[in-house]
Amino acid sequence: MLMLINSSDSWLGVELRHFAALQALASEGSFGRAAERLGYTQSAVSQQIATLERIVGEKLVERPGGPRPISLTEAGKLLLRHADSIVSRLQAAQADLHALQAGEVGTLRVGTFQSAGARLLPAVMRRFTSAWPGIDVVIGELEDEEVEQAIERGELDVGFVALPVSDAPLEWSELVHDPYVLVAAAGSPFATSTKTPTLAEIAAERLIGFKPHRSVEAVEAVLRAAGLEPRYAFRSNDNGTVQGLVAAGIANAIQPRLTVDEADPRIVVRELEEMPPRVIAIARHRDRYYSPAARAFVEAAVATATTRP
Repeated sequence: MLMLINSSDSWLGVELRHFAALQALASEGSFGRAAERLGYTQSAVSQQIATLERIVGEKLVERPGGPRPISLTEAGKLLLRHADSIVSRLQAAQADLHALQAGEVGTLRVGTFQSAGARLLPAVMRRFTSAWPGIDVVIGELEDEEVEQAIERGELDVGFVALPVSDAPLEWSELVHDPYVLVAAAGSPFATSTKTPTLAEIAAERLIGFKPHRSVEAVEAVLRAAGLEPRYAFRSNDNGTVQGLVAAGIANAIQPRLTVDEADPRIVVRELEEMPPRVIAIARHRDRYYSPAARAFVEAAVATATTRP
């Protein structure tokens, strides 16, 4: 049976400003810094937390006194998770209304990560802007998992993501299957060998890698499933840095092909037969208003992907 908050329930007194105070307090660790962040007085923040505690009937904040930072109780941490979700939904609702009002003239916020921005986005933008010249496209470059989070919060309308996505409420259209390749310095044994390198041979040497995220975890999962443990000489999330260190002969790298500048004469790219490809998609929030401009951008991305060589 579905239970709703009725008119006599004290929880109807919970206001968004109470949740904002709880979020600020959890983030800043003191009433003073939380007040500065929100533009309130310290006493106002204290009153909002006290009111929230009275409404929900639980102590939410530990107040040790002195210079020690405040902390949330277990009840406070639990409520904070719901507060974060509620504030995110409100931000998404605000974004929805803006998109509805914008129509065919307005702003479309697109998220991308480094390799998709370099290899896929330019052609999509050419196709989209020629058909929708009145739309101002604002592009944000993030890590691929951060793109998902920004779409969920309503900060982006659409974005390029690497599948599988997390449990964010997204829907997506696949664009490309991006194979993983071995990148080695020109003249190195892997570059000059006529044989396809095996994972065991690759893992026997140190690697240049990206910092931990979903694509890296996928590579490491394949290696570990084969009983191999990767060893890193260096990690960076900058594609150029990774390739530069490989070119300098520091170590080899296993990279998605779109992250590699294959015109670089200092490196050689070798195919890998034992590594499933990275799948790149264009995603949006499944529960938010789907503006005509956002729909057209997704269609442009899919159309561009189908015509890639």
